[in-house]
Amino acid sequence: MTSFGEGVAMWRWRQKLRDPLALLLQAALVLLYAAIVLPPLPMTLVGADVLVVVDITGSMNTRDYQAAGKPASRLAIAKTALKDMIGRLPCPSRLALGLFSERVPFLLFEPIDVCRDYGAVSGAIDAIDWREAWEGDSHIAAGLFRSIEMARSLGIDLIFITDGQEAPPLPASGPPPFEGKRNEVRGLIVGAGGYSLSPIPKFDDRGNEVGFWGAEDVPHENRFGPPPPDAETRPGYNPRNAPFGSVAAKGSEHLSSVREPYLKQLAQETGLAYAHLDGPAGLTEAYLPVSVPRASHGLTDLRWLPGLLALSALLAVFSPLGRRLASLKSAKP
Repeated sequence: MTSFGEGVAMWRWRQKLRDPLALLLQAALVLLYAAIVLPPLPMTLVGADVLVVVDITGSMNTRDYQAAGKPASRLAIAKTALKDMIGRLPCPSRLALGLFSERVPFLLFEPIDVCRDYGAVSGAIDAIDWREAWEGDSHIAAGLFRSIEMARSLGIDLIFITDGQEAPPLPASGPPPFEGKRNEVRGLIVGAGGYSLSPIPKFDDRGNEVGFWGAEDVPHENRFGPPPPDAETRPGYNPRNAPFGSVAAKGSEHLSSVREPYLKQLAQETGLAYAHLDGPAGLTEAYLPVSVPRASHGLTDLRWLPGLLALSALLAVFSPLGRRLASLKSAKP
């Protein structure tokens, strides 16, 4: 049997339950408590693991992009695109970074979580500089093939960013054969640069720009290996003493554009996809469809959700809607 005091307390409780403001305050307290005590929940997340190798040879200094209305080099736009990409990769994703010069990729660091250590990865990308190149030559195919092997050994995807300009030019026999297994490594060859020929900046030994490379400064033909089919028609041709002729080759190797047909050929041979670097964004959309999804088991913190709902309930109490509900309550007989 209920006592008189218990009946009064129950009546008051029922009156509070009819008060929408009281209900909102009670909901806010419950949600706030949940935001404090809710533990992290186990969750399977899907991200990507990728090795990015950036070409830092001389032609990557060619300024055939625009940034903030000013000419920008291929290397500068590649770095901006990479920073945009790591900010948009799904979490958790990991990135390893390497540089390419001559015919060898150099690994700067093994895969790092780009979500947890975004500042460190972003800073490393900012620090990439063409002055880090250890040789002036640029054997693109050899560097790509070794980058594929490096990515395979790490068990991750590959993004290889280059303009595709071989220096010196390829011999008449073409690039070296790919001796790896096609499609063993997934990823992307990114062609950097415009489609029109542009001058390549020239620097002195102290890194000061001193103009542009001229036609007389670079070789326009690779004279290692067998001569080309038209060698016999060249002036001064001699099968023993001058198999390439006696006249220096002329060409446009002192100018640069993205060598897209060549890069697409390499992509077809290795099983990688190809994408053109159109600007400081878009790498994420080009890479993710060809990446290998990598699941990882971790914990996710969902305390922000009840916290947000608690804040919403409190704001509703002190909002015009809350004052309207209070006026309706006080107007009831």
